[in-house]
Amino acid sequence: MAATTDTPTLLVRSQAKWVRLSARKARVVLEHIRGRSVPEARTVLVFTPRAAAREIEKVLASAVANAESAHALDGDELVVEAAYADEGPTLKRWQPRARGRANRIRKRTCHITIVLRAADSVANRPKRRAAAPAATEAPPAAEVQAESKPKRRSSAKKKEGAAA
Repeated sequence: MAATTDTPTLLVRSQAKWVRLSARKARVVLEHIRGRSVPEARTVLVFTPRAAAREIEKVLASAVANAESAHALDGDELVVEAAYADEGPTLKRWQPRARGRANRIRKRTCHITIVLRAADSVANRPKRRAAAPAATEAPPAAEVQAESKPKRRSSAKKKEGAAA
């Protein structure tokens, strides 16, 4: 009989709205910190050269501050439960072009959200995605070579086929 814990997990959330950055670019960086501890996530963000990392670092710092002030949690004992970027409104602008034409410029925005939880046990941690499983056993090289090359007809058979 397995013991279950019905204690609710305390989640702390922080959100930055209307960040002048596309959601697609923010998601690339958010994938790196999802499921990590806060000190580990901060280290990853500091060494990430993308501009989105600076904005995400601010949101992470805000979420930690929320947890420390409102719930008296230790910032280093928190884990990034969820991190996502939703699309915000797009600012539409025009750029003049030759012959009186205009090109549309889309200045995209996003809403970055980070949810933290207390790292109380290893069992509650979300499992990180493992690398793709390796392909099943590869056939020996001789079989691969035999399958990939078409069989050649001998010159004698070619002559017989042409004569008929």
